[in-house]
Amino acid sequence: MPHKDVITVLNGAVQLRQIEGGFRTSIDAVLLAAACPAKSGQHILDLGCGVGSAGLCTLQRIYDTRLTGIDIQLDHIDMARQNAALNNNTARCEFINSCIKNFSGTRFDHVICNPPYEEAGKHLISPNDKNAIARGNLNQEITLNHWIKYAFNTVKSGGSLTMIHKADQVQAIIQALGKSFGATEIIPLWPKAGAPAKRVIIRTIKHRKSPAIIQPGLVLHNEDGSYTSPANAILRDGKKLF
Repeated sequence: MPHKDVITVLNGAVQLRQIEGGFRTSIDAVLLAAACPAKSGQHILDLGCGVGSAGLCTLQRIYDTRLTGIDIQLDHIDMARQNAALNNNTARCEFINSCIKNFSGTRFDHVICNPPYEEAGKHLISPNDKNAIARGNLNQEITLNHWIKYAFNTVKSGGSLTMIHKADQVQAIIQALGKSFGATEIIPLWPKAGAPAKRVIIRTIKHRKSPAIIQPGLVLHNEDGSYTSPANAILRDGKKLF
């Protein structure tokens, strides 16, 4: 039985402590992890890792991978380290307190990220500073273009960038990818059949020239609000997304 301050995902396979008053782990982290195309033996970077949710879910799904996570908030990094220990993954993880624009290290096989959905100055600011930073409200210098630029700088040629974001940002993301990435896959996430997508996963390869494609996507909920069978296979059973 997990402690009261711990949530579980992937049918209890991953336990995650949360920051009080901070941004809460959602299914976005699990879906992002499910879309990462890493293979055994490879090294993954989680840009803006928060408490380590997406990265630890990726390690759970893919045997013998390694994870480096960076985040601007030190208390989140401390919690990510605790979460790694909670899941017996300390030896496979390194969590670093850094702004993404200041981070420089080895080149990684894959980069995953869940950038703040609301850029600074565009929406009402959360009264809680931790939540506001996680949502991007207090950082005037970091935009969606910067996230993609820093991903490009840290991933190997032929490596992947996998990102989850709001569906209405697809055009901005594709423009920011420019000619630096290719073979881009757009994966819509529909809340219900027939409803417009609210989230989208973008998966792309550095230095590839192949054109973009739109994948069939994933319907998350049935009409009664329960998860669909394909969604359950990802969210509970740890299956990969495409």
